[in-house]
Amino acid sequence: MTTTEPHDWQVVRRLGPEVLGTLVRRYGHFVLCEDAVQEALLAAARQWPAEGWPASPTAWLLTVASRRLTDALRGDEARRRREEAEAAMTPVPDVEAGPSGDDTLTLLFLCCHPALSPASQLALTLRAVGGLTTAEIARAFLVPEATMAQRISRAKQRIKSAGATFRLPPEAEFDDRLRVVLHVLYLIFNDGYTATSGTNLARDELTAEAIRLTRIVLRLVPDDGEVAGLLALVLLTDARRSARIGPDGSLVPLDEQDRRRWDAGAIAEGVALVSGALTRKPGSVPGAGRHRGRPRRGPRAGDTDWPQILALYGVLERVAPNPMATLNRAVALAMVHGPRAGLDLVDTLSADDRVAASHHFDSVRAHLLELAGDHAAAVAAYQLAARRTRSLPERQHLLRRVSRLSLARQGPNAST
Repeated sequence: MTTTEPHDWQVVRRLGPEVLGTLVRRYGHFVLCEDAVQEALLAAARQWPAEGWPASPTAWLLTVASRRLTDALRGDEARRRREEAEAAMTPVPDVEAGPSGDDTLTLLFLCCHPALSPASQLALTLRAVGGLTTAEIARAFLVPEATMAQRISRAKQRIKSAGATFRLPPEAEFDDRLRVVLHVLYLIFNDGYTATSGTNLARDELTAEAIRLTRIVLRLVPDDGEVAGLLALVLLTDARRSARIGPDGSLVPLDEQDRRRWDAGAIAEGVALVSGALTRKPGSVPGAGRHRGRPRRGPRAGDTDWPQILALYGVLERVAPNPMATLNRAVALAMVHGPRAGLDLVDTLSADDRVAASHHFDSVRAHLLELAGDHAAAVAAYQLAARRTRSLPERQHLLRRVSRLSLARQGPNAST
């Protein structure tokens, strides 16, 4: 897809899962449909830049993918006549009438089938629904691309062998598979908010897709606090997007951001979701009842209502437990009760494999050590975070912090 323009890529990334959901709903055969959609997307990448975009990109992809699917079914002699008759009698689905949101949601649950291992569930969903390439997923899991390709191929075959059907899971399996769906959506958001590698700090199309899919899930289960909590987390995080990247593409730390550029609408929506949890569970977080309004966000970091943010992160951790939410709460805790309190909370995550080996853990710890005045330890933590991140802008930012602290330690006040 590298031949398309950035805007076109965002459109195609969203259309792929929708087309796949429509095909699987209509024809079944998840494995063959996924292959057919990938071929259609490749054909679009070759033809659209040269010939122009079709009037209805979705209809074009559906038509091409349906033809590829029919060709694949014809290759299976045992089912040739039945499948050809089915394909001939069934028209290409009406793209205007198709319930794309429901199809996408059902596809999410199909990819989280219990016959798959958790790792395979994540990889397959990132591929089929999130639209990530195999290389991108491999970087997210820190494995070679060939290994990830084999994992995804085996996952698709396992789905086929299990006889999985294109419908929502039974009630007994719903909650467990919903937890996996939420984990996948969080991974997609993270991969977009801070790209796992490369020269760009963020990829907005991924964060937008994760937010869109989380909204779909929340519409299905509007009373699920964990889903609401995840949506609140990604909205409140994404609200800072335009202020966290400098004109040269560099990372702008939180305390240096122009808060007037934060997305007030996203903040209001995120806080409303968390406040809804407070309303359902009064008193669940000590002191939270005093902070049910919108957080104050003055133009300077010193104007921030950190006690309110701390209370809201406490609620968020209860409705959507997540180590990244805990890291964020540690920063707020440090701003209210001092950096040592924040460091104590960060240390509780040292045995959590989901975050302890990531650069996020080390960079937060380095920041809190810097606030605590332990510059030698902060330098070591920043250096470790810089080695672990694959994002060039993040690495440059972390190394700038190392350089600044190292110079300060050499100055006349280094002993203070």
